[in-house]
Amino acid sequence: MTATPVSDEARPGDLLVRVGGIVFIIGAVATLVTVAPLFLGTEPFPSIAYALCMLMGVGFAIAGAGVLKSAAAQRREARAAQRR
Repeated sequence: MTATPVSDEARPGDLLVRVGGIVFIIGAVATLVTVAPLFLGTEPFPSIAYALCMLMGVGFAIAGAGVLKSAAAQRREARAAQRR
Protein backbone atom coordinates (compact mmCIF):
# COMPACT_ATOMS: atom_id res chain seq x y z
CA MET A 1 0.00 0.00 0.00
CA THR A 2 1.40 3.38 -0.95
CA ALA A 3 1.30 6.48 1.19
CA THR A 4 -1.01 9.22 -0.01
CA PRO A 5 0.50 12.70 0.15
CA VAL A 6 -1.32 14.99 2.56
CA SER A 7 -2.38 18.38 1.26
CA ASP A 8 -3.67 21.42 3.10
CA GLU A 9 -6.51 22.01 0.66
CA ALA A 10 -10.07 21.36 1.79
CA ARG A 11 -11.46 18.03 0.69
CA PRO A 12 -15.09 17.09 0.15
CA GLY A 13 -16.77 16.48 3.49
CA ASP A 14 -14.28 18.40 5.63
CA LEU A 15 -16.73 21.19 6.35
CA LEU A 16 -19.43 18.70 7.33
CA VAL A 17 -17.08 16.99 9.77
CA ARG A 18 -16.12 20.31 11.38
CA VAL A 19 -19.70 21.53 11.64
CA GLY A 20 -20.78 18.14 13.00
CA GLY A 21 -18.06 18.30 15.65
CA ILE A 22 -19.14 21.76 16.76
CA VAL A 23 -22.82 20.78 16.90
CA PHE A 24 -21.86 17.63 18.85
CA ILE A 25 -19.90 19.67 21.40
CA ILE A 26 -22.83 22.08 21.83
CA GLY A 27 -25.12 19.09 22.43
CA ALA A 28 -22.67 17.55 24.90
CA VAL A 29 -22.46 20.80 26.90
CA ALA A 30 -26.26 21.06 26.85
CA THR A 31 -26.46 17.49 28.16
CA LEU A 32 -24.07 18.26 31.02
CA VAL A 33 -25.99 21.42 31.91
CA THR A 34 -29.31 19.59 31.77
CA VAL A 35 -28.15 16.71 33.96
CA ALA A 36 -26.47 18.98 36.55
CA PRO A 37 -29.71 19.86 38.44
CA LEU A 38 -30.28 16.15 39.11
CA PHE A 39 -27.04 16.02 41.09
CA LEU A 40 -27.33 19.48 42.63
CA GLY A 41 -30.89 19.05 43.82
CA THR A 42 -32.16 22.19 42.10
CA GLU A 43 -35.15 22.75 39.83
CA PRO A 44 -34.89 21.00 36.45
CA PHE A 45 -34.55 23.05 33.28
CA PRO A 46 -37.48 23.59 30.89
CA SER A 47 -38.15 21.14 28.07
CA ILE A 48 -36.25 23.21 25.51
CA ALA A 49 -33.03 22.40 27.38
CA TYR A 50 -33.71 18.70 26.90
CA ALA A 51 -34.36 19.32 23.21
CA LEU A 52 -30.90 20.93 22.90
CA CYS A 53 -29.42 17.65 24.10
CA MET A 54 -30.55 16.13 20.81
CA LEU A 55 -27.90 18.23 19.07
CA MET A 56 -25.35 15.67 20.18
CA GLY A 57 -26.89 13.02 17.96
CA VAL A 58 -27.48 15.49 15.14
CA GLY A 59 -23.83 16.54 15.24
CA PHE A 60 -22.73 12.92 15.15
CA ALA A 61 -24.92 12.31 12.10
CA ILE A 62 -23.60 15.42 10.31
CA ALA A 63 -19.99 14.39 10.97
CA GLY A 64 -20.75 10.85 9.79
CA ALA A 65 -22.19 12.23 6.56
CA GLY A 66 -18.99 14.22 6.07
CA VAL A 67 -16.85 11.13 6.57
CA LEU A 68 -18.96 9.19 4.05
CA LYS A 69 -18.74 12.05 1.55
CA SER A 70 -14.96 12.19 1.96
CA ALA A 71 -14.62 8.42 1.56
CA ALA A 72 -16.73 8.49 -1.61
CA ALA A 73 -14.58 11.27 -3.09
CA GLN A 74 -11.40 9.35 -2.29
CA ARG A 75 -12.84 6.23 -3.92
CA ARG A 76 -13.68 8.21 -7.06
CA GLU A 77 -10.15 9.65 -7.17
CA ALA A 78 -8.61 6.21 -6.73
CA ARG A 79 -10.72 4.75 -9.54
CA ALA A 80 -9.80 7.64 -11.82
CA ALA A 81 -6.10 7.15 -11.02
CA GLN A 82 -6.31 3.44 -11.84
CA ARG A 83 -7.85 4.14 -15.26
CA ARG A 84 -4.95 6.40 -16.32
